[in-house]
Amino acid sequence: MPRFLHVADVHLGFNKYRQENPARTLDFFTAFDSSIERYALQESVDFVVIAGDLFEERLITPGILNQAECVLEKLKDADIPVLAIEGNHDNCPYGVKTNWLRYLCERGYLYLLEPDDTGSLQPWDAELARGGYIDLPCGVRVIGSQWYGASAPQAIKHLASQIQALPPAPGTTIMLFHHGLEGQIARYQGALRYNDLLPLRQVGVDYLALGHIHRFYTVENWIFNPGSVEANSIAENQEQTPRGVLLVTIDNGQITADLKRDYWQRSIHRYRLKLTPNDTAANVKVKLQTLLEQHQSVLPEAIVEVRLEGNVGFERSELGVRSLQQQLQDQSGAFIFRLVFAAAPVNYQSYQGELGEVPQRATIEQQVFADLLASVAEYREQAEPLAQELMHLKAQLLDGSSSIDDLYDRLGSVIPPKA
Repeated sequence: MPRFLHVADVHLGFNKYRQENPARTLDFFTAFDSSIERYALQESVDFVVIAGDLFEERLITPGILNQAECVLEKLKDADIPVLAIEGNHDNCPYGVKTNWLRYLCERGYLYLLEPDDTGSLQPWDAELARGGYIDLPCGVRVIGSQWYGASAPQAIKHLASQIQALPPAPGTTIMLFHHGLEGQIARYQGALRYNDLLPLRQVGVDYLALGHIHRFYTVENWIFNPGSVEANSIAENQEQTPRGVLLVTIDNGQITADLKRDYWQRSIHRYRLKLTPNDTAANVKVKLQTLLEQHQSVLPEAIVEVRLEGNVGFERSELGVRSLQQQLQDQSGAFIFRLVFAAAPVNYQSYQGELGEVPQRATIEQQVFADLLASVAEYREQAEPLAQELMHLKAQLLDGSSSIDDLYDRLGSVIPPKA
């Protein structure tokens, strides 16, 4: 009864949040190491497959390479073979015939399974450390592929013809493929249709081990995608985007794949504050403090996002988002704290005469003053009388009956300072 671990999209070296917290890059190593320890080594699986994007980039630092070697060394010491393919992040650059996956393969850390230069699937050659497929002692055949991008549908047809020409498999056939299936995430161009993948099923692929899309999904009990090992964005938190690694059991040809998420991952928490036109910058800060108090037990060392939504009667600059964000991070002890100001200012009301008549200029001006005042929470209740006062001040300014200093003094007495 063969058992294996299906991993994809490890993204060692991921550094999107390096400006907010450089230590975030280390999380991807810690998550990978933890998942392998928990579900490969402790479960004593027969083998591990990595369906693309072991690395975040084609060009990596020695430290990132060392992270990969550190984890793969444990599997090597436990005699657990690792079968891998390239993804779009770590494939060979155009015109280059090698990459860091090839290096790891030649060092004996993994089997890099891929078609040869002619597109043929050759059996694994231990001396050359090359091959397109391998038959494992546990009675499973594993077939590799490459990153094909937009040409994936045509490549699948060619791969299917190659698989059909192979010698009979010893048992279950697994194929590694790095591409996404349509309908799994929004705003993803170039996803494959189910019918694009069907030729692989028709030539005997029992388990299609996918990567590329960072959420778990399975289709018809033969297409499996575990999602990313660690979240690549705040939107990939476990509540919104279930993901992890797949612990797979093959029992007399029957496949059972269980999504496993109980390994170390950085906690992510997202909150929304719905604001109203009556909210001032001051009471928004009070609401944020209340939110921190309500969730203080889960915020330390977590990635936290608070999104301010709705319509507000103050300008974004009055809140001081950047400095407030740093203050909230310090108070909460969060690993990363992001304060997103997505609120919109109160909409002005366009003046329309009840009978469709063209309003007088003075009427329009007073309405504009009233709308501007009403858009500020502190002045909303007094918008109409204050607008009238502003019209008087304007008239005095134009006819020269008052000095500029007198008008400023009058303005200060009419419109109280904002809190």
